[in-house]
Amino acid sequence: MQFGLFTVGDVTPDPVNKTIQTEHERIKNTITIAKKAEEIGLDVFATGEHHNPPFVPSSPTTTLAYIAAQTEKLILSTSTTLITTNDPVKLAEDYATLQHLSDGRMDLMLGRGNTAPVYPWFGYDGSKAVELTIEHYQLLRRLWDEEVVDWEGQFRTPLQGFTATPRPLDGVPPFVWHGSIRTPEVAELAAFYGDGYFANNIFWPKEHYIRLINFYRQRYQHYGHGEPEQAIVGLGGQFFIRKNSQDAVREFRPYFDNAPVYGHGPSLEDFTAQTPLTVGSPQEFVEKTLTFADYFGDYQRQLFLVDHAGLPLKIVLEQLDLLGEVLPTLRAEFDARRPANVPDAPTHAARVAARNAAASSLVEPVETTDGSLVEPVERMNA
Repeated sequence: MQFGLFTVGDVTPDPVNKTIQTEHERIKNTITIAKKAEEIGLDVFATGEHHNPPFVPSSPTTTLAYIAAQTEKLILSTSTTLITTNDPVKLAEDYATLQHLSDGRMDLMLGRGNTAPVYPWFGYDGSKAVELTIEHYQLLRRLWDEEVVDWEGQFRTPLQGFTATPRPLDGVPPFVWHGSIRTPEVAELAAFYGDGYFANNIFWPKEHYIRLINFYRQRYQHYGHGEPEQAIVGLGGQFFIRKNSQDAVREFRPYFDNAPVYGHGPSLEDFTAQTPLTVGSPQEFVEKTLTFADYFGDYQRQLFLVDHAGLPLKIVLEQLDLLGEVLPTLRAEFDARRPANVPDAPTHAARVAARNAAASSLVEPVETTDGSLVEPVERMNA
């Protein structure tokens, strides 16, 4: 199981001390938080992509490359990269470059985003969001998988004899997660390609995400990638913890009530009862997080949203220290529960090894039941 953080990069006034971070402070604090994530033993740090206030992460690859240069083990990801409004050619080249700079310590999560005005800003029609998602991703895959691409589609100019540079590191493209809140077509796309599926899992009750994840697992099997329980699933989550539950609730309530993510809606008590948000003690956080596998099946990646709603950096870092204290327990419990046939989260090194093993099986002769050897070409033609 991989554990990590994801940030939406909001610049929200602190409702307690009435201050607000500048964009410069928010960007630099994001770097501090990512480095802290590695310090406490987390596996992943992911940043969103937004092009409108009150959010600052408009250039994920710039931010992640900067973090890569200051970390050693942390996997850098996105949450999400806008597949709808970004040019697939630029995505192919930007993320391949990040792959080289980070020595493979990266992957990306693709999504549509949830801000309608973004589409015309980049020359697209928001009513075509699903069609854009499918066409753009099909082209992105070809740009990574094929050396020379001839292509023509509906939403961009044709390509003739085009080669995206640099080529993916070690000839293995970045692993892709498809992030979704509500769209089954995204789950279908992830299943078709055998990619990962990331359920946001922070806004709505678990029953909503159970339906999406189960659909993805069934379609993953349908396309021949493995059994449903072997599909690659990631989940979001949120927490605010203190040693004492009452202190956690008291301290977090004003932030919750004013948060752009979920404020001005259900009460804190209703929201924690109906969604994965945990506000309480470390033990309550561990117990609730462990229930996720009961609802969604065994999965590979758990990301938490922590630095939002105007929480000052000092409190965010305190939250991460508390997370670091219970992280070994979470790892041990999830590992003990996971069946042997459920795969680990994909990494670049593991995917390169799998590719090399598959290639080796095609070049070495295999002994048949009668003792004869079948050469690779004969097997491929059989």
